[in-house]
Amino acid sequence: MTSTPITLINMIRQTAWAHSLTATQMAQVEQDAVERFVPSGSYVCRKGDNVECWIGTIDGLLKMSSVSPEGKSITFTGVLTGAWFGEGSLLKSGPRQYDVVALRDTRIAEIPRATFLHLLDNSIGFNRFVMTLLNERLSLFISLVEYDRMLDTNARLARCLAALFNPHLNPGISHQLKISQEEIGYLCGASRQRVNGAIRVLEDAGLVRAEYGAITVLDLDGLRTFQG
Repeated sequence: MTSTPITLINMIRQTAWAHSLTATQMAQVEQDAVERFVPSGSYVCRKGDNVECWIGTIDGLLKMSSVSPEGKSITFTGVLTGAWFGEGSLLKSGPRQYDVVALRDTRIAEIPRATFLHLLDNSIGFNRFVMTLLNERLSLFISLVEYDRMLDTNARLARCLAALFNPHLNPGISHQLKISQEEIGYLCGASRQRVNGAIRVLEDAGLVRAEYGAITVLDLDGLRTFQG
């Protein structure tokens, strides 16, 4: 028996920030929000694009990354179902500074810049939600720089996985993450073979359990502090 796909409106109504809006504000969001389907391997948005909307993932998996002029790629994080991103880009002028690519067929919600800024100016609860997102994302990126320079591949993969379990950036995630080892490789910047070896190391340490098409986290704190 398959589950009923979540609708755009239901996804929005289930978000933490929606509960802080007035009925009028919520009605405006529901009127302005649009849904877009992004096939696997396609761009949700590109580095250099004008930033016109705040984006949420209705269903799917995205990779946030950037490529230097020399061709070196760095992946910042994965974006799971229920997550929102792009608030920092909306708050400053200038083009987007990163790419977002769908790692599987994905449905996204887009809320126009004007609606986002109106909520930011008129809803204290929404404002606090956005401040929390910005703070959590800053912490994530600081950690990314640290473990990219100081940890081996097994430990980096452990931290990469642990980062997906941030309840603010990826709300509603359970301890079992439906994700393939190939997708983990895309998010962590490692080959599938390297991911397979690292997952076995993490299993031996009692931190995760690998299943077909999924990873179950057994010790999240241990995953966050794993040194290899």
